[in-house]
Order: sequence, then structure tokens, then C-alpha cells
Amino acid sequence: MQNATPLDILLFVAFPYLAVGLAIFVGVLRYFNDRFSFSSQSSQFLENRALFWGSVPWHYGIVLVLTAHLLAALFPTQWGNLIADQTRLYVLELTGLALALMAILGLTLLIVRRITNARAFSVTTFWDWVLLADLLLQVILGFWIALFYRWGSDWYLHTAVPWLWSLATFNPQIQYVTVLPQVVQWHFLNAFLITALFPFTRLVHFVTFPITYWWRPYQVVIWNRQPRTGKS
Repeated sequence: MQNATPLDILLFVAFPYLAVGLAIFVGVLRYFNDRFSFSSQSSQFLENRALFWGSVPWHYGIVLVLTAHLLAALFPTQWGNLIADQTRLYVLELTGLALALMAILGLTLLIVRRITNARAFSVTTFWDWVLLADLLLQVILGFWIALFYRWGSDWYLHTAVPWLWSLATFNPQIQYVTVLPQVVQWHFLNAFLITALFPFTRLVHFVTFPITYWWRPYQVVIWNRQPRTGKS
């Protein structure tokens, strides 16, 4: 971390560790003290049509974008081989732009629904609004970067990925990201801000996959209703 300023160390070393630590500690604490709050707290029964048109593009867009980020971080060599072909790189870039735009559209519809539907508005908490605003900011920043800082599928491998791996191995190397444009740095830091918000919001349902269903005994259902005899 040569020539790193105190602010750089605070933002790109201390803050990521603090965000992840907070997410783990508060998430575990909430799970054991308020387990029933680990839910998406769906408002589908309050209003369904606008929820569908917002939820579908949002979830498909953001899940595919996050999957691409994760695959590139976990398998950088294979990802580099994939985008070494110019045609594949073009396709990935255009697909990423389309998915980001889809996510922005979907999340905007979900926010408008929360604002304009009285019943959905009444059950929306302060943390819901904070999370929605921060998620919208994140996808807008991602779309902006993809549009004006081209070939992110490539330079992401040589900047964010080694920085993230250096954090994971407790050997922070922030020189990979401190030289990047500010909007890119904001995008990286805001991802950790969302991580810090994670245990305080309904986003925690993301980690509550019912894995115990895989080994629980079969449920036995006994039909007690008397069969019809055909008589009137």
C-alpha cells in the first residue's frame, strides 16, 4: 500500500472489512433473536400487477449481472479466456448494458409502486426506502460505467478482482482501485455499503434457502374426508 493516503486506507481497506463484519455479526444476531423477520415480507397480496412488471425485469437483470461479476471474480483465468475473443467481448458488453437497463426499469417500477399504492406504502419501512434508493444508485452507476467506461468485462479482471482477492487473503492491495475514475470507485464502495445494510433489511431472505428440506422425512398426508357414495 505504498503512497496510499489515510482516506484511501479508510475507504478501500477499513470500510470493506467493517461492512462485511457488520453484515455477519448483525445477520447472525438477528437470526437467533428475531428469526421470523428473515423473510422477504412480500406485499404481493396487497397489489400484484405492478409488482409483477417490476419484479421480473429487476430480478432477472440483477441476478444475471451479479452472476457475471461473481464468475469473473472466482474464475479470472477462465473468464479472461472467454473474453479474449473480440466477438464474445462485444456480446457480453451489450448483454450487460441490456441487463443493467432492465434492472433499472424494474426497480424504478417497484419504487413507483411503493409510492403510489397506499397499501404498499403503508407497510414500507425506513430501511426499505434506504435499501431501494441504494440499490437504484448501484445499478445506475453500473449502467453508467458500462456505457462510458467500455470493456469493463476486461479491466474488471485487472482492478476489482485482484483488490477483492487481496482483501479476502488479508493482504490489502488498494493500488488496483485507487487509480480508477471516481464513479468506478463509488460503484465498488457502494457495493460494500449494500453489504452493510444487508442485515437491517428484508434482503436477508436471500440467505435463508430452506436447505433442511433436502433431508427431512417425507410428509405423510392422510385423507380423512369420506368418499362420495354417488347417492343424492
